[in-house]
Amino acid sequence: MQADIDILALLEAKGAQLAKEAQRAVILQPGALGDCLLTLPLVKVLKETLDLGGVDIIGHTEYTGILPGRSCVDGVRSMDSTQLHRLFVEPAKLDLADWDPLINVFAAYSWIVTFLGEPGSNFEQNLIFTANCSHSAEVITLSMTPPEGSKRHIAEFYLQQFAGQSGLALDQAAVPMNRPLLKVTEADRDCGVELLDQMEIDLAKKLIVIHPGSGGQRKCWHLENFINVAKSLRSRDLEVLFLLGPAEVERLHPIEEAHMHGVARCVSHLSLTQVLGLLSGADAFLGNDSGVSHLAAGIGLRTFVVFGPTDPAIYKPIGPAVTVFQSTQTTFAEKPSPELQKEVLTALAPIA
Repeated sequence: MQADIDILALLEAKGAQLAKEAQRAVILQPGALGDCLLTLPLVKVLKETLDLGGVDIIGHTEYTGILPGRSCVDGVRSMDSTQLHRLFVEPAKLDLADWDPLINVFAAYSWIVTFLGEPGSNFEQNLIFTANCSHSAEVITLSMTPPEGSKRHIAEFYLQQFAGQSGLALDQAAVPMNRPLLKVTEADRDCGVELLDQMEIDLAKKLIVIHPGSGGQRKCWHLENFINVAKSLRSRDLEVLFLLGPAEVERLHPIEEAHMHGVARCVSHLSLTQVLGLLSGADAFLGNDSGVSHLAAGIGLRTFVVFGPTDPAIYKPIGPAVTVFQSTQTTFAEKPSPELQKEVLTALAPIA
């Protein structure tokens, strides 16, 4: 009799587990690296509140590819492979055949959260229709941009929107800002050690990685500031490495590049996985309001971020060791700011 009860309990538990795994959500996130990382608190709340078996992201895989295995995201898919552009037409012009690949994209999801389109837009209407061609699904459309005058952190703004549109009471609407978003794997650390060894970085010394770029030129602290900070750090017998992304490589004048190389080693053309490995081997990071700054903060690295025109109250990176500096200079990207250089160097002093 007891054996029958145990078997029944096991079957019920297995059935409950299968039912949970069948409930999945997907987030359509067309943004760059920083946007994707700031979506992770929403992913975590979705999984916990809705008791989901998994949450996937459809986005640009050059940014999202690092997430599975290192975060609460279970799977990713390229936005370019999903034909989502077809959903921007007028609803009367949407043509979906039986077994249309676009229907299959959403067939596995009971919840669909999109940062594409607007509430009530053609895209949202077509997305709802497409999803419901195979099953009943909840579709929630979120804005990536906070309203004018808002001081709420963007990750909390995402949660607030979701709660308002879904009708769910989210106790976790306040995002814990002092916790890592990503875990670094042993493979990441091995990759970082190999890269640093190739660049002849002395691993016995403290290493500070400086990323002087950002997706928008107006968000970039004048390059001379980073160079002067790097000079001072080098004088303290610290290792300094300039990390350059595609945008910086394209913008840099040869004279500026030569100036940087004269101060410290520079590295560019790294994949995001390599950047993650590199950061895992550093002791601190200095940068602008950029995706790489969010990545550094997200893995728990001591991160120092200089903000210019963007508001750190809204866009501060999430992580356990983040220090932000807010410049009020209108010439933030145009002229050096010696006073702010001193402030940054004072904050970096304990690293030495």
